[in-house]
Amino acid sequence: MNTNNSDMLYGEGDKPIKAEEVVYFENVKGFYAKPEAGAPSGEFPGVVMVHEWWGLNDNIKDMARGLAKEGYQVLAADLFDGKVAKTSEDARGQVLGLNQERAIQNLKAAALYLRNKNAGKIASLGWCFGGGQALSLALSGEKLDATVVYYGNLVIDQQKLSKIKWPVLGIFGDKDASISVQAVDEFRNSLNALGIKNSIHIYPGVGHAFANPSGQNYAANETKDAWQKTLKFLAENLK
Repeated sequence: MNTNNSDMLYGEGDKPIKAEEVVYFENVKGFYAKPEAGAPSGEFPGVVMVHEWWGLNDNIKDMARGLAKEGYQVLAADLFDGKVAKTSEDARGQVLGLNQERAIQNLKAAALYLRNKNAGKIASLGWCFGGGQALSLALSGEKLDATVVYYGNLVIDQQKLSKIKWPVLGIFGDKDASISVQAVDEFRNSLNALGIKNSIHIYPGVGHAFANPSGQNYAANETKDAWQKTLKFLAENLK
């Protein structure tokens, strides 16, 4: 099985990129990727990318590079201070030990880093644990222009969701034992009740983390389709 999505997802992105580690919050290093092309950063909208519960690993860095090739400057944040789990037990421990208040400060600092690079518009995007964190950033009072949640923990409280003033894209699987179809439907209904523009997709026959190429639930065709939906959504709302 492939350990990254490069070959399948990034055939169309043709912009040469520059990628590097940067310190953006306290002593935390994130992974920053942007089109090279000799153009100033301000010509490229920004994306705060948030990793799964494993941490900021090579798969997420690969996703950041791929998105940069499509004309975005991407900062893949690190909420676990450089730690990358190798087992589910370690990953679960990282999540349980997370200081959520500091995590939001971290993500806000990531958004500020992109603003300081003159990103006119900014989205939050994440998978699994990171999907929930991308939504948490949207609910924190941070002004964004789009949010993408791949099978992350959801909030259905309309008072909390009312802070969102921009479109939301949600990607889910109907066999997900962690994020139920009922929860996704309630999330969609709450967004609709608030008049928040949204596009929610539930793929049949796939489970949690189906877009992770190193996981047991990996579904290549659904991952490719979801990524095309993501690129279209970001282009419509950031460019």
